[in-house]
Amino acid sequence: MGSFVKHVAGYALLLGSVIAAPVAQEVESFIEVAVAKSNSLRVDLGYGIYEGRLQNSTGLNVWKGIRFAAPPTGNLRWKAPQPPATNRTVVSATSFGPNCPQAYPSSPNPPFVPGDEDCLFLNVYAPPTLKSQKLPVLVWIHGGGYGLGDGKQDLSELINDNKKAFIGVTIQYRLGAFGFLSSAEVKAIGSPNAALLDMKFALEWVQTHIAKFGGDKERVTISGESAGGGAVMLLGIAKDGALGTTLFQNGIAASPYLPPQHDFNGEKPTLLYNEFASRAGCGNASNKLDCLRIKDSMTLQQINAEIVTTQVYGTWPFLPVTDGSFIKQRPTSALEKKLVNGRNILVGNNANEGPLFVPKGAINTVEDLKAWLRQVFPSLTDADVHTILEAYASSDAPVDPNAPKFATNGLGPATAVNVSQVATGQQQRANNIYAEATFVCPSYWLNTAYTSKTPSSFHYQYSIPFASHGDDVPGYFGPATPNQGRDFALAFRQIWGNFITKSNPTLVGGPGDIRWPEWTPGEGAYMMNLNTTGGMPYEVETQFGVVTQFKEPGLRKYIMPVNAWTWEGGRGKRCEVWKALADKILI
Repeated sequence: MGSFVKHVAGYALLLGSVIAAPVAQEVESFIEVAVAKSNSLRVDLGYGIYEGRLQNSTGLNVWKGIRFAAPPTGNLRWKAPQPPATNRTVVSATSFGPNCPQAYPSSPNPPFVPGDEDCLFLNVYAPPTLKSQKLPVLVWIHGGGYGLGDGKQDLSELINDNKKAFIGVTIQYRLGAFGFLSSAEVKAIGSPNAALLDMKFALEWVQTHIAKFGGDKERVTISGESAGGGAVMLLGIAKDGALGTTLFQNGIAASPYLPPQHDFNGEKPTLLYNEFASRAGCGNASNKLDCLRIKDSMTLQQINAEIVTTQVYGTWPFLPVTDGSFIKQRPTSALEKKLVNGRNILVGNNANEGPLFVPKGAINTVEDLKAWLRQVFPSLTDADVHTILEAYASSDAPVDPNAPKFATNGLGPATAVNVSQVATGQQQRANNIYAEATFVCPSYWLNTAYTSKTPSSFHYQYSIPFASHGDDVPGYFGPATPNQGRDFALAFRQIWGNFITKSNPTLVGGPGDIRWPEWTPGEGAYMMNLNTTGGMPYEVETQFGVVTQFKEPGLRKYIMPVNAWTWEGGRGKRCEVWKALADKILI
């Protein structure tokens, strides 16, 4: 997630306000700026002192590698994060902290990527401001299926294309078995969902310290893509909504990932816990968790990666669970009851989320499709499989290798159920089934959960071909890809920026800008379709096949409201099928 396999291998002051101020205020402000320069961006957090650096290329003050929690090692493995020890030595905050231990999703011959368990660090990107200013704050939670990724995303382009109107924070959290090992024993003497508690702890750090960087703790937007978007969803339902706005006000969830969520002591998490312990030599220990806490880190990292390879293609084994305290119920249940934290939500999905997670060229017949469905969703009955195939209606003929492949426009008559630029027939059915069950329908349900509040809920689809999972990320963070172009990338970034600063993504002041429709549940649901028009065609070889894209000259943004329910041949109705199956497939 977070684009996993395919993507791996100076001050700017608001002079107008200063000039308009009285002379005494003007002098005081310039003195304040001079002092800020001479202090060279040293911030005292109480437990530590971090000295950042002005990036001349971006005009932003940046602090990298700020420790926000104690190392979760030794006796702190699989426990809730703890405050850092006090160290008053000034730290030069110019280098990122180490990555957490990593594991690629289940796929043929994945590489082993070691990490460091001492990885709970965050980074701050802040425009130079006067001390009297308090800017909104964006917190970015990286994706990666809860098993891969890091907090090194550069937020500079997003901030600068919004006239330096907010501060950015990127965080890291424990991954894989280190963040999501779960069983009754873990619950008794540790913490299931330790990684989610890391995220919560980082947000508490923001509440305590962000004012020292010029941020407003009352205007925090949490954001993420893929598993990061899923984390936004889970933080949204944490404590059954009892957290309110204590940690954040807004959420941006791009392609929110919703895999099966078992109970903390369910059969699968317990089997995984026992297998992890057994491989580490702790299988016969009277207290497996205490035994694991004294094991060598590299041994545990290798075991984590090995267990991943035993899973269904494109998945990870160690995932969020229903723990009964922080995450009290599965997302579909909590969202249906509208038990959510925060006030406003902006949710997005991509046009072709599925191909990254479905084995390419492996699903040629209806029998292949049925077998794959039972592998991905093992609790389905024959009747359930029949219901799904009826919802994703198509010919039962085998895949025709000569059938034309092309991008659909969402309006029909051809739809993404049956065809895309990389697949047709049964393979495309599988691609679209996975996309809607795991990303798109959960994104719709997340929007609906926020419609009971007087503030607002908004949705978009990123549709620039090929619009596979993760293709949207360069659009808002940069550098933009050739098929996005400057016109679209600026609009996309300002959509995010407007939501961060105004809680409304509507673009204003440009030709073709349209008021963004608020989400309405059911057949009246509308979203913005984010695409481009014009440009010069060119072909790109992707891991899914050759696709046609468009680039400058002549490339322009094309953003318009569309009915989300009827989109792609009735997506809203298909999402109702998945909602009816939610308890069975544990979402």
